[in-house]
Amino acid sequence: MSARPLYPHQVRALDLLKQSIRSGRKRPILQAPTGFGKTRVGAEIVLGARAKGNRVVFCVPALSLIDQTFDAFVSDGVDAGDIGVIQADHPWRRPHAPIQIATAQTLARRDLPMADVVVIDECHVRHSVYQSWMAEESMAGKLFIGLTATPFAKGLGLIYDDLLKPTSTRELIEQGYLSPFRVFAPGHVDLTGVKTVAGDYHEGQLAEAMGKPKLVADIVSNWMEKGPGEKTLCFAVNRAHAKMIHDQFAESHVEVAYIDAFTPREEREAIGRRLASGDVKVVCNIGTLTTGIDWDVRCIILARPTKSESLFVQSIGRGLRTAPGKEFLLIFDHSDTHTRLGMVDEIDHDKLSTAKAGKANADDEDERAEISLPEPCSVCGCLIPPAARECPACGFRKRPKCDVIHEAGELTELGRGGKRKKGKPNGVCDDLVAMGKPEIWGQLRRMQIEGGWSDGRTSHAFRDIFGVWPNAVRHESSRQPCMQLRSWIRSRSIAFAKAKKAQAAE
Repeated sequence: MSARPLYPHQVRALDLLKQSIRSGRKRPILQAPTGFGKTRVGAEIVLGARAKGNRVVFCVPALSLIDQTFDAFVSDGVDAGDIGVIQADHPWRRPHAPIQIATAQTLARRDLPMADVVVIDECHVRHSVYQSWMAEESMAGKLFIGLTATPFAKGLGLIYDDLLKPTSTRELIEQGYLSPFRVFAPGHVDLTGVKTVAGDYHEGQLAEAMGKPKLVADIVSNWMEKGPGEKTLCFAVNRAHAKMIHDQFAESHVEVAYIDAFTPREEREAIGRRLASGDVKVVCNIGTLTTGIDWDVRCIILARPTKSESLFVQSIGRGLRTAPGKEFLLIFDHSDTHTRLGMVDEIDHDKLSTAKAGKANADDEDERAEISLPEPCSVCGCLIPPAARECPACGFRKRPKCDVIHEAGELTELGRGGKRKKGKPNGVCDDLVAMGKPEIWGQLRRMQIEGGWSDGRTSHAFRDIFGVWPNAVRHESSRQPCMQLRSWIRSRSIAFAKAKKAQAAE
């Protein structure tokens, strides 16, 4: 069977990969956003390796993707007789086949196969068996190629040696390969007291915060008002939370299904078919539908706050595929994740992180701080992208609340005629001061909770704005930070990181 033709961005990806290998790189990562056609490119990599007589192992993240990958490779011109599957009871188990498809879980339980080229799909998930394999083969010059839409995980730069970016989510949307999207933030979740564990929110505490009856009811009522009938994926915190939302939809007479890691593949596929036919409107799940599905999804409900850029982008990516009659993807963010991490097409990095897991370095923090954040439309609640001047949903034109410029990590207020005002402490604009001490302290407290700051950092930020310590307002509860405060804090973070780097260089 002849292979499908390659898109321009896929050709560009293969060219970048060839250049990287020719330059001596042995551990490149190819960033392939949702809708890129990653499996098609993977098949082309396999065909190219086989043309040179190389043995290939293609690693997928889950058993459910083995058959899907096998079928895709055959459709794209790979000879079925050359493919084997490393799984004891699989009908295509052929240990001597030059192309093997495997999972990390299976490889961890047996001797590693012989290979000249190893392709690791979803390589942002760091399995120890892959790292051990790379370490064993480091002197042999074996080629390991990572594929992922989200090469953002800490420490990837300690394992891989090159990041290849043939395109971006924004470019794929602009070129029509992915669907445009609109984000609504119907309400705000109070994450006060929710701790951070291993870089993300504590699951038990998060489930308690997100499982309040009013919030669950709001999730359902908002969908029935703004997205009734749309084919929807809902991402929840854990099983109990997902079932709670499922039951609320069912009580509202909405056709709803539930999927978790223990849902058999056949049942999962049947639910996918029912969603496609319209027999099911909403599928509640817990992180099990973030990869490996190409369903026609018209709406995403985020009911699971996260600090993980990878989890966030992978979740939204499930709804970005185009489909006949699909004008845009609806996103209902009940988690405030967009206002913490930014829009999905804004999240991007030009290099792999060299920070160890659980730690951050100055370069990572500096780049993270520069990502612009959206703000809600005051008329309809749709989140307005940072670069946009009007709401994508209702057309309301936003007005800048504070005229500032950004130079060398400082915010400087502009007066009449564009002249800089003098005497403003640390670039603080009048709007922040005018909000009052109780309001700003509450907003700083929320940012402290989100960012894991120390009490000292929060108090110093308050003093930088008002010139006094926050002793009189410490009793104030946390509240949603405004864009001006977030922008000012980012400017201070950038300035601090650059000063620290300059001091280290002296």
